[in-house]
Amino acid sequence: MSGVLDEVNRRTQLVGQNRMELLLFHLGDRQMFGINVFKVREVIPCPPLKRMPESNPVVAGIANIRGHTVALIDIAKAIGKRPLPQTEGTFVIMTEFNRAVQGFLVSAVDRIVNLNWDAIRPPPKGTDNGSFLTAVTNVDDQLVEIVDVEKVLEQVTGPARGVSAELTQAGVGAAGSGRVRCALVADDSSVARKQIKRALDEIGVESILVKDGREALDTLKEMVAAGDIYEQISMVISDIEMPEMDGYTLTAELRRIPELAQLYVMLHSSLSGQFNTAMVERAGANRFLPKFSPDELAEAVLGHIQGTD
Repeated sequence: MSGVLDEVNRRTQLVGQNRMELLLFHLGDRQMFGINVFKVREVIPCPPLKRMPESNPVVAGIANIRGHTVALIDIAKAIGKRPLPQTEGTFVIMTEFNRAVQGFLVSAVDRIVNLNWDAIRPPPKGTDNGSFLTAVTNVDDQLVEIVDVEKVLEQVTGPARGVSAELTQAGVGAAGSGRVRCALVADDSSVARKQIKRALDEIGVESILVKDGREALDTLKEMVAAGDIYEQISMVISDIEMPEMDGYTLTAELRRIPELAQLYVMLHSSLSGQFNTAMVERAGANRFLPKFSPDELAEAVLGHIQGTD
């Protein structure tokens, strides 16, 4: 266990090359779950919790951690499993994503594993708790379910707000000018796809939604076969962490295909801490934008479509 704790902080600073590192954990039974290490700050024994009146049911309590008050979410209860007992034997995975810091209560932490993104697959239909999974993989012949932590967090924070009225009006007012008003959106989180689509809808930009980098690449190739890609879409908005093919690899693949090489690519990630922008540039992306601010996304998209970025 001490080895896992010692390595989490160091490994969160690494950026993969179509690889990911998963922190494996349990939620009270033998089933293994995973979270991308890039979202993890540290793992600590569960501190004393204070339950707040009328707080969200999936919030186990709040705790003072390194001088900050942090909400600790019972991830088991959030995805429909039996709530975890709050005992000395439980742990907290401290995470940072979507511009927020929160803790996830887990029964045990196993280890960190390094995998190729192409070994991470979309969850099969009918999988238990499937609505809270972004992907699955196998480690030592055991199924690992990768939790859609963005969807879990949405249970606590509520749906993201919409685009401001000013930007909505600017988007509508700019209709008919600039580039084609359509974007291909690649994200493995159903919550993130809905958030992005809503923001684009509000500024009058159509969207084509896909679930990972592989599906994005296949879709773009099909569009190229049908005609000039630049007459069909103006940009790609891609998550970085996705099963089968991550956003870095998707961008690099696009740059190798002549018909797609000049396509504008925005990498849109929930990794809201210190970020290695040099990696984004090396992959060939045009811009990095952290999740999730509807106004920032709307401004970035409109700036490109109107040719002012």
